[in-house]
Amino acid sequence: MRGLIGRKLIGGALAACVVLGAGAAGAEEVGKVGVDWLGNDIIVEAIKDPKVEGVTCHVSYFDRGIIDRLHKGNWFEDPSDSSISCRQTGPITIGDIDMGEGGEEVFKQGISLIWKKQVVNRIYDKANETLIYLSHSRQVQNGSAKMSVTTVPLYGQNVVWSKGKPQ
Repeated sequence: MRGLIGRKLIGGALAACVVLGAGAAGAEEVGKVGVDWLGNDIIVEAIKDPKVEGVTCHVSYFDRGIIDRLHKGNWFEDPSDSSISCRQTGPITIGDIDMGEGGEEVFKQGISLIWKKQVVNRIYDKANETLIYLSHSRQVQNGSAKMSVTTVPLYGQNVVWSKGKPQ
């Protein structure tokens, strides 16, 4: 979970929010960089795509510290900013992925007490033989235009499609 508040004071409520995303991939924290004396950090997490073996995404986001939360008065929310980079990290085997224009959700975690989520979607670009990963926030209202995108090209790669390559 994000932030000292999320981990210690409202961990139970945020954990309940994450349970709603069961079935999506889990994240493993692989880096944490302190950015100021207020306890604010940049967290880097590794996310394995549950339906595409051999692809790992690294997502970074801002984790507000307790002093920053007290100073700004917004206790229960982290910023919507995030960055993503996905790469081939092994032989690629693609399972039963959604081929629709909106793709499918690969990962989701709460970045506020209840309503705001950080989400990673995977979209398959058939014409260019590329997997697209989009990191963004989802909110009930006042959606954010802050997003980050990365691609994993499949052209020329030895890719195994468990359900057969789409035609």
